[in-house]
Amino acid sequence: MRYRSRFIIFADNLSYFGMILIIESGATKADWCAVAGDGIPVFIKTGGINLATMSEEVNETTVNQALAELEAEDLREKVDRIHFYAAGLVSSEGDEVPELARELDKVLKAHFPDAVIEYASDLLAAARAVCGHKPGIAAILGTGSNSCLYDGVRIVKNIRSGGFILGDEGGGARLGKLFMSDFLKGLVPEPVAGEFARDFKVDYMTVVANVYRGGAPAGYLGSFVPWIMERYPSSEYVKSLVDGNFRNFFERVLKQYDIQRHPVGVVGGFGYAHREILLKVAEPYGVQFSTIIPSPLEGLVRYHCGEEDLVEKGTKMIMEATGIEDFGQARSLLYSCGSVRSAIASLQARTSIA
Repeated sequence: MRYRSRFIIFADNLSYFGMILIIESGATKADWCAVAGDGIPVFIKTGGINLATMSEEVNETTVNQALAELEAEDLREKVDRIHFYAAGLVSSEGDEVPELARELDKVLKAHFPDAVIEYASDLLAAARAVCGHKPGIAAILGTGSNSCLYDGVRIVKNIRSGGFILGDEGGGARLGKLFMSDFLKGLVPEPVAGEFARDFKVDYMTVVANVYRGGAPAGYLGSFVPWIMERYPSSEYVKSLVDGNFRNFFERVLKQYDIQRHPVGVVGGFGYAHREILLKVAEPYGVQFSTIIPSPLEGLVRYHCGEEDLVEKGTKMIMEATGIEDFGQARSLLYSCGSVRSAIASLQARTSIA
């Protein structure tokens, strides 16, 4: 299945280089973008690679699925380098493979025996995406949150996230936790409380079971965020809760960095979707934002490819071939169809049917 990704594979634009694989994987999904020697990006999606729980056999199946889709796009170049990003990984030093990645390493080396493989955290992926090769502060604001000071090469300071129980200030799961705690204690005012009870029909034991015994408690709490945010414009209670969640991120996390000296780049769907609120809450702190993006995809392409933005290149090719004048529309078509070739074919098919 092709899809907009967080998991990138691409090749240098010079034909004598093999492909570079950039992988940014979550536990449930892994998104890939392939760029062959011609520099045209291809996006695919596979199941996630959960380093903590998945066996070598499961990882093998996932990698085989990706390879099959790459071959379907005629991408068969030799792989020279692999950059694998995932939560919880400690960046590898030299040839050392982090313990958490050893099962996956066996699979990757079986398929790509000559490739140099780097294992790194999702936090380093965020830093490289928003800072590139320059110093700055990187912040992840998704379901969870994290942050670091980056010197242009490595992470030099990290205020511990603490997860949704002890931290995750500014993230979606934290917002869901704050709301649910108020709801169970009868502190959510009407009509919000009544609407929530009507729409979700939650009870105390169900909530406790999902939070304390469920397999994905942060995801469960974060699942209520879209509903909560719909009421931001009309409910002073929700507005105060949301603003306070972002404000806690500045007070408890970002203020521990030199935010007057370094720009802040934000990665994450929650922060991106509600960036106007984030920017408003940030004003009293004097934070200078370098960028706010939903995922590290395009930034990682720029980081590992140099200055050329391969996603932009593919988008412009679609515009030239189809006559689409809106850059955003063409880029969305590239992401949804998976490749320049598929995007052009899809639009031609629609035109012929019409």
